[in-house]
Amino acid sequence: MFSVTQQDSEGFSKVILQNETHKVEIIPNCGGILNAWHVQMDGEWKNIIEGYENEEDFRANCEAKGFRSCKLSPYVCRLDKGLYSFNGVDYEIGKFKLGDNSIHGLMYDVPFEVVHQHADEQLATVQVETCYPGTDPGFPFQYTIMLEYILKADGLTLNTHVLNQHDEEIPMADGWHPYFTFGTLVDECQFQMATDSMLEFSDQLVPTGEVLVYDKFQTIEDFGDTFLDNSFVLQHPLSGPACMLIDAQKKWQLEIWPAASYPLLQIYTPPHRKSIAIENLSAAPDAFNNMIGLVYLQPNETKTFSTTYKIAPVS
Repeated sequence: MFSVTQQDSEGFSKVILQNETHKVEIIPNCGGILNAWHVQMDGEWKNIIEGYENEEDFRANCEAKGFRSCKLSPYVCRLDKGLYSFNGVDYEIGKFKLGDNSIHGLMYDVPFEVVHQHADEQLATVQVETCYPGTDPGFPFQYTIMLEYILKADGLTLNTHVLNQHDEEIPMADGWHPYFTFGTLVDECQFQMATDSMLEFSDQLVPTGEVLVYDKFQTIEDFGDTFLDNSFVLQHPLSGPACMLIDAQKKWQLEIWPAASYPLLQIYTPPHRKSIAIENLSAAPDAFNNMIGLVYLQPNETKTFSTTYKIAPVS
């Protein structure tokens, strides 16, 4: 049986989706993030998400800790110097910059409100929503974003619904930035991706427009000391998971199944290597300039971006 509960604990106001083997903790007030996903492994609850200790930690350290689990919207990853042109007008994003570039959008730390929740014998779900009022001079376009988490027996789905409330079309990209961990270094895990190419990046991690061959992790391989901070082009339609992370010792694996709305996979290995960021992207970094995967939403049009995560014993 599935359940949805709201509770204040560990310095958070949480929404918890749960059944006998999974317990998902969502923090609406902190960007609607997935802060924990506890899974029954060998008779114990194990958290496979690297999150935050409490709301104070999130507010103080969200950026410094790598935007863990944050929603990336209305652009993903980097925007070159925070500048772009749209319909003949030049804009400059005012929110967070790393070096010369604006990164990770405008919505990563805003509060969301619970607008619906439900549980029955098949699933538990919650919808959290916020409206971006167009306050950043670099993106003066109002839109609403709803995050829909759905826990079922076979995995966790995240649907992101974006509604254009501006009176003209707007550019839009979407992504999500969770860090996954089995409690060991990623070096000790195995990895596989459904890709044979990646976007070439400049020294500023901005796409050059070229696509490079990438032949590593075509089959399951040891991750080892590989360092990644790259965007990979997925082979849609997928014949299996887009990505697999496997802990061969504990015999558990994570599978990622994005819909066609997420054609790119950004992989980042943080310096501590205790986790790995596996990010579904609807468009490339700097998409407001290079247009790779960029969506144009018409007034009152809604676009949905969807991905599913499955965690299970190695078969």
